[in-house]
Amino acid sequence: MRIDPDGLRAPYLQLADELRARIEAGEIPPGRKVPSQTELEEKSGLSRNTVKKALDVLKNEGLLITAPGRGLFVADRRDTEPD
Repeated sequence: MRIDPDGLRAPYLQLADELRARIEAGEIPPGRKVPSQTELEEKSGLSRNTVKKALDVLKNEGLLITAPGRGLFVADRRDTEPD
């Protein structure tokens, strides 16, 4: 993961951008689990709160959904987009 802690864009937004790009490219397809918060912390070197903020951005955009007790999954946009 390429997060620039000294960059103009906040680190949590950089992480959200990177995950969004992976989802849009089909690298993490709909219905698949995204890396855990702990995994993202380790790979990015970011704090728990920063990673949580990035994941919250994607949840608010409707890209991620929570499966209680199972983690975060990529939403199937066909189910959430209006006809």
